Amino acid sequence: MTLHTSDKTVLEHIEHLVNEEKELYAKGEMSDAERARLDKINVELDRCWDLLRQRRALREFGRNPDEAEIRPASTVENYRG
Repeated sequence: MTLHTSDKTVLEHIEHLVNEEKELYAKGEMSDAERARLDKINVELDRCWDLLRQRRALREFGRNPDEAEIRPASTVENYRG
């Protein structure tokens, strides 16, 4: 993500990652490198969705959505159930 982030750029990045994820799954059997890439994609998707949720929450409460911050993967991954 760049410093100049909008909901649209976050959603576009999510779309790009989802397309890459689909391509990897479509291959069927994956190499170790491809599985590692898939893991990285999933972490990045979690971080993007977290950022988007932050932006929407800030906006909902009358604050500037640009105050949202990309959180470290370790923080975002803790949300997983």
